[in-house]
Amino acid sequence: MEKNDVCTSESFDGSRDVWSSKSSDSSSADHLVVMVNGILGSSTDWKFASEQFVKELPDKVFVHCSERNVSKHTLDGVDVMGERLAEEVIEVIRRKPNMRKVSFISHSVGGLVARYAIGKLYRPPGNEPIQDSGNKESKVDSIGTICGLEAMNFVTVATPHLGSRGNKQVPFLFGVTAFEKLASVVIHWIFRRTGRHLFLTDDDEGKPPLLKRMIEDYDGYYFMSALRTFKRRVIYSNVGYDHIVGWRTSSIRRNNELPKWEDTLNEKYPHVVYEELCKACDAEQCDLLKDNGSDKIEEELVTGLSSVSWEKVDVSFHSSRQRFAAHSVIQVKDQISHIEGADVILHIIDHFLT
Repeated sequence: MEKNDVCTSESFDGSRDVWSSKSSDSSSADHLVVMVNGILGSSTDWKFASEQFVKELPDKVFVHCSERNVSKHTLDGVDVMGERLAEEVIEVIRRKPNMRKVSFISHSVGGLVARYAIGKLYRPPGNEPIQDSGNKESKVDSIGTICGLEAMNFVTVATPHLGSRGNKQVPFLFGVTAFEKLASVVIHWIFRRTGRHLFLTDDDEGKPPLLKRMIEDYDGYYFMSALRTFKRRVIYSNVGYDHIVGWRTSSIRRNNELPKWEDTLNEKYPHVVYEELCKACDAEQCDLLKDNGSDKIEEELVTGLSSVSWEKVDVSFHSSRQRFAAHSVIQVKDQISHIEGADVILHIIDHFLT
């Protein structure tokens, strides 16, 4: 289907590919952008963003909106979804052998799924790209690759990097300790394995919770090495009115690190209220920043994830008519009702390394 200089195709399995309708642009685009949906979502959640990417960067990007983890399949666990996403990316690269670069843009729990997937797709320096990728001409890079491709941007939008356990990490529980404790006990009835991973209650064969395993290279998966390979790691977080994912967990911050923000004066990005570049922090530096009010495992997650640099972009829809839907507005999940988040998508595009 062609629309406004953008071509889209939807496969029988529900995935969406988006590229420029101009043949000269599409033939030169060598940057694969993988967009990953959140819990109970679908590939159409990124419809608006994917089309904007191609309109703004027609000769640069080929966008693939993932379909392997949609609807009820998002309840199968972060690890199972991560394995599926990794296989899907391999298949896309096989179909598009001209791709040389790769980026990931993920919403909500999709950010954790993408972190798991790149841990599997990472190829250490000196390793040949996998044989069936179709990318025969890819050269081995001294810093490693993601499935033989140069890793560019790793972007998460409203992702619960520190999980959803307690201490106002799930705002609709209102910070009531009794509600939060109850949620951690019954969440698996609603969100199954994914819920256990988010609330850090999983105990697979005596292993640490999955989110804790994902702050290091663990059991043959290069979770942190893969993150370090990307030229940019970027976090977009709602400072308020996101009733699904709290500000602290989505921005990988301790309570005492949450910044004071004011309404932006930037007309181009009216909902972006704070930006900062957080340099990589070693364990000793992190110990100085330690928040004694946070629990042990949350502190370990913050410390582990802070060992790489992050660009942090804080977003506020507090004056928006759709502020109570901030978790979806920040993604523009629906082009009509969530269009106020379009400036956030534009911010992602304008700062995107191609």
